[in-house]
Amino acid sequence: MEQKNTKSYGSALYTIITVFFFWGFLAASNGIFIPFCKAHFNLTQFESQLIDFTFYGGYFIGSLGLYFASQITKVDILNKLGYKNGIIYGLVLSAIGALLMVPAVNSGSFGFILGSFFVIALGFSLQQTAANPFVIALGTPETGSNRLNLAGGVNNFGTLLGPVIVSIVLFGSASKLIPAADVKITAINNLYFILAGLFIAVAIFFWVSNLPKVTSDEKIEASHKTNTPLFIIFLAFLIILIAGPASNFFGELITKSNGIVISAANISKYGGSTLDQIASLKIDATLKHNLTSLVQHANFIKTCFVYSSLAIILLTLIITVSAAGKNKEGWGAMQYPQLIYGMIAIFTYVGVEVTIQSNMGSLLKTAEFGGFSAAQIAPYISLYWGSLMIGRWTGAIAVFKLSNATKNLLTVVVPFFAFGVVLLVNYLSGVNVGNLYIYALCVIVLVVGFYIGQQKPVRTLTIFGLLGVFAMIVGLVTTGAVGRLAFISGGLCCSIMWPSIFSLAVAGLGKYTSQGSAFLIMMILGGSIIPPVQGILADSTASSFPGISGIHLSYIVPVIGFAYLAFFAWKAGSILKSQGIDVDNMEASGGH
Repeated sequence: MEQKNTKSYGSALYTIITVFFFWGFLAASNGIFIPFCKAHFNLTQFESQLIDFTFYGGYFIGSLGLYFASQITKVDILNKLGYKNGIIYGLVLSAIGALLMVPAVNSGSFGFILGSFFVIALGFSLQQTAANPFVIALGTPETGSNRLNLAGGVNNFGTLLGPVIVSIVLFGSASKLIPAADVKITAINNLYFILAGLFIAVAIFFWVSNLPKVTSDEKIEASHKTNTPLFIIFLAFLIILIAGPASNFFGELITKSNGIVISAANISKYGGSTLDQIASLKIDATLKHNLTSLVQHANFIKTCFVYSSLAIILLTLIITVSAAGKNKEGWGAMQYPQLIYGMIAIFTYVGVEVTIQSNMGSLLKTAEFGGFSAAQIAPYISLYWGSLMIGRWTGAIAVFKLSNATKNLLTVVVPFFAFGVVLLVNYLSGVNVGNLYIYALCVIVLVVGFYIGQQKPVRTLTIFGLLGVFAMIVGLVTTGAVGRLAFISGGLCCSIMWPSIFSLAVAGLGKYTSQGSAFLIMMILGGSIIPPVQGILADSTASSFPGISGIHLSYIVPVIGFAYLAFFAWKAGSILKSQGIDVDNMEASGGH
């Protein structure tokens, strides 16, 4: 990595970290916007998760497109463009997406809204690819990790504020809540006008500022065999995109073959898009039977599409481990099994982190979890993302050169200080935070986990993976406040996983480290795939088991995810030991 000089660019640094805030703000605010859109557009749980599908899919498509373009031209596209210009173009693209959101909202078209989210995320993908090396270059290399840590802290603060601010924009403050039925979706327009203006303002600042020219002197490694699995993963991504239309088409054909002629358009016409909704409709018994038959067949087809997408992605990566193990030539970074297992781990981790909160809005609306309205769920979504902030701020202590005694003290103080910040933000929004104090018990468990993990990737990932499994199981077998806080504590378990997974996955890659890092970033795709998987599970099991709702049962998905992450810690440790790498003396590094 090269730059003009090593002087400090304070104003540039403080400006660029605002984009880190944007990433966190919008990603976390989806936790409020998803259940709102579900009610407003009368969506199924699967359909509501398409917001995450397009948002995180934009990250995947953006990074995959840059990679393929660079492979085809044998030129690092972003390096040739310049990291500064990459950030500027990314900001402009996100601004276009934010402005598109206004006519999309006004049109009342959910598809148009999804398209706008996709454009915003494409811009974020370009920003994220360029911003991390740029932040490192804004000063001496020795302090680069400190600047990334600062940027990560700002990102975490954005995730804390996003749900609170979006909830206030839609529903007003906690003391003057507007009933969800009276809220107009166009209330969100001003927020996107403001975001577009901020994107443009930051882009202009970078354009006119005299900033270091950041380039990379790393050679692009020819790895032609990696193109096939990546392209198959791209096709699997598209399967979910067509799942809805295809399920309606084939559902009509199957229903017609059974002697029932009915159009999928009639589903929304009568106000029932799910089996539960159709069962409650006051319509002719024959029509209700026909609608039920159509939805059942369409749901089956849709379920097959969604599960197939996930299966293809995972099988492709597993087969790649075997193929690369037989002949390493042409596989580049993928010749290392720790990277492939790490790609699955990043895919799983991001998916679990996103799906817990994306489906939480619908969970909290159920009677067994409090029967909250859309306007009342913000404190819990904020606490979930705040949990990620609590863990990451605590993990950041290791970055600073402090005595062991000081580190031990801060490991106790920092998480409770961060928890206090979460409570304060919600209190200032008018929320009664008294019922959140008990969450301090979960924070204590986090602190104990840090002491046991000692920032060692294998140990840390194993501990928090198993704690995640335990928390999700507690949530599955309980309801009410205990169940709510158990699921929310999944944020604490996720908070420290990214650096541990990343360190284990890229260890020993040598000259392929940069390429391996790019592949890991692509696996943010998990945030696009796993939430719809949980959503379709919630829809398909809505009335399958007495006493437990489909959305509650669907939280078996993060149980499986956390279990794999604990398995990866063991598997990667074993692989690295066989390669002669001392995993016991490795430290987790990097940020998220």
